[in-house]
Amino acid sequence: MLKTNKYRLYPNNEQIMIINKTFGCVRFVYNKMLKFQQDMYSQTLESFSKYDCNNWCNHVFKEEYPWLREIDKFSLTNAIYNLDNAYRKFFKEDSGFPKFKSKKNNHESYTTNYTNNNIVVDYDNNYIKLPKLGLVKAKVHRILNGKIKNATISRAPSGKYFVSVTYECNNNDVLPITNKQIGIDLGIKDLVITSDGVKYENPHTLKYYQSRLKKLQRKLSKKKKGSNNYNKFKKKIAICHEKITNIRKDNLHKISRRLINENQVIVTEDLRVFNMVKNHNLALSITDASFGELIRQLEYKSTWYGRTLIKIDTFYPSSQLCHVCGYQFKEAKDLSIRNWTCPNCHTLHDRDINAAKNILQEGLRTLS
Repeated sequence: MLKTNKYRLYPNNEQIMIINKTFGCVRFVYNKMLKFQQDMYSQTLESFSKYDCNNWCNHVFKEEYPWLREIDKFSLTNAIYNLDNAYRKFFKEDSGFPKFKSKKNNHESYTTNYTNNNIVVDYDNNYIKLPKLGLVKAKVHRILNGKIKNATISRAPSGKYFVSVTYECNNNDVLPITNKQIGIDLGIKDLVITSDGVKYENPHTLKYYQSRLKKLQRKLSKKKKGSNNYNKFKKKIAICHEKITNIRKDNLHKISRRLINENQVIVTEDLRVFNMVKNHNLALSITDASFGELIRQLEYKSTWYGRTLIKIDTFYPSSQLCHVCGYQFKEAKDLSIRNWTCPNCHTLHDRDINAAKNILQEGLRTLS
């Protein structure tokens, strides 16, 4: 099983210069090979494999552009392999055609491979050894229990540097089996509502920081583009967005880990967030809640810790059905109705808790 640990880097000025140079070289090779592939296909209706492209880079590009030899060779190889993956997705999965990389992209990264002990994590002194960079000061807060495969060095829009170390390990984190089963309903007022009646509050992080973002963006609009003041406020906006993202992810990790720890079977709806955000009245609140990220976390954590995650059909009317007698109350389609009484069995329902109970029943039915 492959896992990845992400650490904050604190490179010195010389290391920053090497990292930024590598970003530029990776972007240069990617764009050159993309243009080469396009020209090749337009003339011969054929394309090179990733191995042919890599050999072309080593024997032609590095002779024509000798400064490409000054950086980590694996970063260029991985850039070419990433381009090949983008081409495969375009032809096989009908995804978008590969695009040229821009200098103006604030989030840049490159990947290097592990070989001959060139990537080492020093837990005692808080250093990480990386190819061409040597020992880089880092915040090493988590131990790697496995064989290192590769490392991805990245720069966030806020100017911070990170390294994501991927390693292969045995899955020894399986939790003890429990008999508890739970259904969860995702909402905007309360982020997660369980079939047990527990509600996890939605922090509305973006809404809380929205006034500060507006103020910074107004000031940015009055600065001359490209000036020092413009770049200063642009960085402040990036830091604010990063803080919003970190708060949101921290909350989602806490919720998903608690659900995984306490329950053997978790049932949720297979939400289509892309279609949900087409409702412009709720789009901002839905994206701020990050339903997709929460479900993604539940998926990989259930695999790690030996739990079962079940997704029921998107169009299952969980909010309209009475979990006691099964009567369908179609008026519950109106989101303003938070409580309703079943006309058949006269049970009073909390809209969200009733939906979570129906989701659990449907999930267990499909599981059996």
